[in-house]
Amino acid sequence: MRLHISRFTVLTLLTAVTLLGPLYAESPSSSKMVLQPFVDRHELAGAVALVADKDKVLSVDTVGFADIAGAKAIQPNAMFWIASQSKGMTATAVMMLVDEGKISLDDPVEKYLPEFRGQMVVAEKDNKHVLLHKPTHPITIREVLSHVSGLPFKSAVEVPTLDALPLEAAVRSYAMTPLQTEPGTHYQYSNAGINTAARIIEVVTGTKYEDFMQQRLFDPLGMKDTTFWPNAEQVARLAKSYRPDAAKTDLVEFPLNQLTYPLTDRNRRFPMPAGGLFSTAQDTGTYCQMLLNGGELNGRRYLSEAAFKELTKRQTPDSVKQSYGLGLAVGSDWFGHGGAHATNMEIYPEKGIVVIWMVQHGGFPGKGAQARGVFKNWALERFGK
Repeated sequence: MRLHISRFTVLTLLTAVTLLGPLYAESPSSSKMVLQPFVDRHELAGAVALVADKDKVLSVDTVGFADIAGAKAIQPNAMFWIASQSKGMTATAVMMLVDEGKISLDDPVEKYLPEFRGQMVVAEKDNKHVLLHKPTHPITIREVLSHVSGLPFKSAVEVPTLDALPLEAAVRSYAMTPLQTEPGTHYQYSNAGINTAARIIEVVTGTKYEDFMQQRLFDPLGMKDTTFWPNAEQVARLAKSYRPDAAKTDLVEFPLNQLTYPLTDRNRRFPMPAGGLFSTAQDTGTYCQMLLNGGELNGRRYLSEAAFKELTKRQTPDSVKQSYGLGLAVGSDWFGHGGAHATNMEIYPEKGIVVIWMVQHGGFPGKGAQARGVFKNWALERFGK
């Protein structure tokens, strides 16, 4: 049997191959293929998506723009405000002091910060009165790290931005603020709690919090782009932030309005342990690799096995729905944290991978919020054990 193929059929096939070639030139191993539609629909500005195992980076893909108006494509080394992802890094530093026997998780905060002595808790409150009483026990380091101390999100003086006060002054304002709930009983997401734990680092070590982080965590891990004060070169790599426009059909740029500008100013901006860090996907991935290895990386141990377990296990009581460890959210098979502008890091010990999602968004139009889940599912399917 002889097969006859017309010239028209051959030309059609050749044209199809030419048109579809760019689609298939992209390796199916790339997450860009599943993320590009979100950019094309103006639902996602840009992202750096990274996957790593205990030893190496398995995948790092970029999609979209760091600056839409400037048509500036996002790069693998783009900088991001990682905001509350700072909490886990701060808690890691606190656990180093636990390892050294300098503090205990169940020590009362007032043992190191006497300004907290005599702090009261709100018993009743309405528009006409506030009734205070003595709490059942003073707040502890464990409680401030797991959002169950009763401290508020922030104090009344932390305005107009969250980085406008020196750490010592900010923490003193928390001590003057009544607790909202009895310690250990309710989950109240609290920047104030994490900042208070960081102040204990300063008192116990005699070292500024930011210097301790640099010397004990960032420098040893090689996190050269993780900082509270991005320099001019790093600011040039900072992805711009976007949110839905008024019609909620497109993206519009907006500033980091929780922070003071210029971001390089060390005189007017102060380190915020609960949410002040800037970083890259690679740096954040390195920190997460250390956690994936149980507190160790490249032959150097940062946390003991016991400290690592405390950091990453549920600390919140069974009576609350939120599952939180020490500076980290804890799921059934993962732990990690997100940031205010939609960055995220998740560590999957049993699957042996970390998943890093770097974007700068204050909300998404359309289905943009689904992009992270699409990437995560791709990563788990491709690289999870």
